[in-house]
Amino acid sequence: MAVFTLFGIVCAVATADAANPPDMTRFMHVSPEVVDRNGKPLRAFLTKDGYWRMKTTVADVSPRYLKMLEAYEDKRFADHYGVDALAILRATAQFLSAGHVLSGGSTLTMQVARILEPPKSRGILTKLFQMMRAIQLEERYSKDEILTMYMTLAPFGGNLEGVRAASLSYFGKPPDQIDLSEAALLVALPQSPVKQRPDRHAIRAARGRDKVLARVAAAGVITEGDAAVARREGVPFARQPMPMIAPHLAVRLKLRHRDDALIATTLDAGTQAAVERLAVQEQPYFGEGTSLAIVVVENRTRNVVAYLGGVNFWGKNGQIDLAQRNRSPGSALKPFIYGMAFDQLILHPASLMSDAPTMFGDYAPKDFEGTFQGTISARDALRMSLNIPAVMVLDRVGPLSFTTNLENAGARLDFPAGESAPSLPVALGGLGISLADITMLYSGIANGGEVRALRYIQGTPDGAAHRIFGPVAAFYLKQILRGVALPDGWAMGQGINRARQVGFKTGTSYGYRDAWSVGFSNDYTVGVWVGRADGSPRAGHVGRESAAPILLKTFELLPPDIHADEAPPPGALLTNANDQLPPSMRVFRRESAPAPPKETAVPPPTIAFPPNGTVVPLPPDSAKDHTIVLKADGGKEPLTWLVNGQLIGNFDRFHPVLYTPDGEGLARITVVDSAGRSDTSQVRFKRAKS
Repeated sequence: MAVFTLFGIVCAVATADAANPPDMTRFMHVSPEVVDRNGKPLRAFLTKDGYWRMKTTVADVSPRYLKMLEAYEDKRFADHYGVDALAILRATAQFLSAGHVLSGGSTLTMQVARILEPPKSRGILTKLFQMMRAIQLEERYSKDEILTMYMTLAPFGGNLEGVRAASLSYFGKPPDQIDLSEAALLVALPQSPVKQRPDRHAIRAARGRDKVLARVAAAGVITEGDAAVARREGVPFARQPMPMIAPHLAVRLKLRHRDDALIATTLDAGTQAAVERLAVQEQPYFGEGTSLAIVVVENRTRNVVAYLGGVNFWGKNGQIDLAQRNRSPGSALKPFIYGMAFDQLILHPASLMSDAPTMFGDYAPKDFEGTFQGTISARDALRMSLNIPAVMVLDRVGPLSFTTNLENAGARLDFPAGESAPSLPVALGGLGISLADITMLYSGIANGGEVRALRYIQGTPDGAAHRIFGPVAAFYLKQILRGVALPDGWAMGQGINRARQVGFKTGTSYGYRDAWSVGFSNDYTVGVWVGRADGSPRAGHVGRESAAPILLKTFELLPPDIHADEAPPPGALLTNANDQLPPSMRVFRRESAPAPPKETAVPPPTIAFPPNGTVVPLPPDSAKDHTIVLKADGGKEPLTWLVNGQLIGNFDRFHPVLYTPDGEGLARITVVDSAGRSDTSQVRFKRAKS
């Protein structure tokens, strides 16, 4: 009978326990935090009930703090099961002897129970309820988890709850970096968080700290000498602001991930802080009301390592994220017009172009300086950012095809109201694009023409790849943009370390409203925008003089590049001589050559020898040369032959095309006819066995 009775009691207790678990609501509602790639806090937000309540684990605090906490609050914490019977007996005996409370019997677990469910009254029943809750907590959670609850929820004065929030607010540093005096203060504050707030009652706070130091020294946790040194230190007399790094991005990510308590970004806090300091230093030179936006991207991962949406977050218009606002890019999109033309084999960097007054229907663009260069290479036309050649190329590529390609890559474009379709002015800034999106596009140049969405949060899968043009066109753009003239004051070696090869382009919108500079090295892409949030003009401020110097200074803040230049891609025509180009590419014209009549149409060229995928034998003796004859069918003469991007020459059908391989290995053989059509054959040269 006793057994059944005991069993019934156990079942009743278990049922009551399951039906009435501890209320963990308060512990679940912590301050949302945005952190960098290494877990360093960038920005935290108040909880819905208005507290700084930042989750704090055992790994987040100094080991010395933990030892002092247990020695002062609950020296048998590791051994008891939520209730310390010895401590309760001691407290009861002291109360009966002295007539008032001399010491409490609450364990850390009981304190957690009290914080989770604050009592409405005091007394023996309340204490018994906390004991019951403490046992329930011990049943469900490990000791480290219970410590995490205490260190997250313990009150530290005002709207500060938890060790991390208190350490950041009072000391300006995380709790794993605090010294002995600071650790003792954090142990003392929850005992009387209102009366001992150091920012209001510094003397009482110091006394509470000293009491902790005395007790833990007596317990042998620290030495008397260390305690004496710690007592001579002052206590903080004011709260410091919470971390406020990358505030624009933090707000945007928090709004997108409302249910996440911790948002781990790809940003690097050190780089971000350096970029913010640079912006604060540079902003005064641009006049009142001017702001800056900067985006820094790792090319290979597409991780955003620094993101500045504006300079003064709390100033006028300061909370507008200017890195996400669509603004006119001026000439900053010109490289993509040329890149698409390179990709279509209608243009080469050495192609000659005309920079002269030209009408495009009723549209008559002019160069920025108001002068014209005459005949010029495409390479120099892009480096000098000439307008007429860029509009000519866009006219050939097609404005709709151009903008659709950018939109398919993920860029969000705005067009002037009332326009039914994109038109030629988009070449000179007649559309809107954000700094983040244009930086994403430029990282595509650095990645061989392949664009992917930028990554802001760690663990985000790679975005879908979109190729805006091929590796050859991207290679041409890299070489061209690396030769863009530096801003005044930089050409003499001031500023950027030229050991890092940087290709960049600038842009200035109509009315000097927006100044841009976007560029890339082997490892990083940087975008810079300078202007006013309200879009008002800034006469005389151009991208070359306003944004480009900041771009170059931003590159100086980044780690050295670790990746070397890649070899020229197969198919690249490595020549600066115009007369070595296929005839169809020597001079660029606004319109493509008319197709021949159907009855006289010439088929495109195809390589007859060596055919694609074959192995071409070489003599067994490496000292002997072996010349092969390259042959093609079809194509409009003359035919231009290249091997691995190196020009062999231009030939008609009556001249044999002779080629001597350098040795064994893969070779990419390309033939291009005078109409720009081509064929490619990839073969392997291999020596025969002797």
